[in-house]
Amino acid sequence: MTMMERGARQLDDVATAVYSHLFHALGESTRLAVLQHLAWGEHRVRDLVAHIGLAQSTVSKHLRFLLECRLVTVRPDGRSSWYALSDPVAISGLIAAAERFLDVTGTTAELCVHLRHPGHRNGNGTEGG
Repeated sequence: MTMMERGARQLDDVATAVYSHLFHALGESTRLAVLQHLAWGEHRVRDLVAHIGLAQSTVSKHLRFLLECRLVTVRPDGRSSWYALSDPVAISGLIAAAERFLDVTGTTAELCVHLRHPGHRNGNGTEGG
């Protein structure tokens, strides 16, 4: 008797594609760096360029991908656009879950304390960036 004959579940191709797209967004180091900076608060593209040290076109490309995945939002302000995490609590939970999984596999890594705790303030009472 085959698995299909026993009533095995079918894979949900749409859900699989959505998860794959999300993991693809998180699987690129520049996009993770962008998320880390946005965990401090809103940034403009030029701020991220200065922090990350990549070309404006490269940072913009990664922001478009993160926007497409709905991990970040954009707020127009005059001639500037301000980018922020779309749901800091959910992203924080995802990072914490990844850290737990890495611990289980024998790898200890902490992406950034402030990404696990968005809005964390530095020692002088202001948000870092």
